[in-house]
Amino acid sequence: MKGLIVLSSTERLPGGRSAGFWLPEAAYPWRALLAGGWDFEFTSTRSGRPPAGGIDRSDPPQRMFLEDPVVQERLEHTRTPDLLTPEDYGIVFVAGGHGAIIDLPGDERLTAFLAAYWASRETAVIAAVCHGVAALLDVPGPDGAPLVAGRRMTGFTRDEERAVGLDQVVPYFLGDALTERGALYEAGEPFRSHVVADGALLTGQNPASAADLARRAVELASGRPLPRHWLRRSAPVTR
Repeated sequence: MKGLIVLSSTERLPGGRSAGFWLPEAAYPWRALLAGGWDFEFTSTRSGRPPAGGIDRSDPPQRMFLEDPVVQERLEHTRTPDLLTPEDYGIVFVAGGHGAIIDLPGDERLTAFLAAYWASRETAVIAAVCHGVAALLDVPGPDGAPLVAGRRMTGFTRDEERAVGLDQVVPYFLGDALTERGALYEAGEPFRSHVVADGALLTGQNPASAADLARRAVELASGRPLPRHWLRRSAPVTR
């Protein structure tokens, strides 16, 4: 069993503010995959190491992510989505960070991969958090309509963008973009965990949602619960 974690390669937002992927939104899925007995891989819109932001070394999962030699080696050799085979993965996570709304929805290789992955098996699970939900905006479903159409979803809100001072910087608001494509957008309280599941498509509103989203997605794909202390438990990588 192998899970894929999608990361943004955008280094800067318009105006120069640093971007990249939000590190805890990759670290928590990584921990959930290991705790569930899964192997893992990264992909990004450019090969090689993608830029990271939101780093908090006082958080054990993030510290373990940064200190794990397998993680670091695989980040250095991240491949683009067109070099991957959708059938190789049983679950796909999309990490957020403001960079994700810039490069993920516009990357035709990622869009094609996600469409093929979703159509490849009945048990395909996609979990996207915060700005990572943008990767799903232009993905077609098996019937050609937007994958998000008619689905309950969430993502970083307009109020949250305003609170972090980026409402005048981001090119669009996720809630608006999802609604325009027919999604049933739901917003919870700002900066509180809020996860929405529509079948095998799971979305988390913000960074606070990352741990709950990761747990629920791996448990759905595995068909069994994770260990109680999965965020802190040492778990070997399945190779």
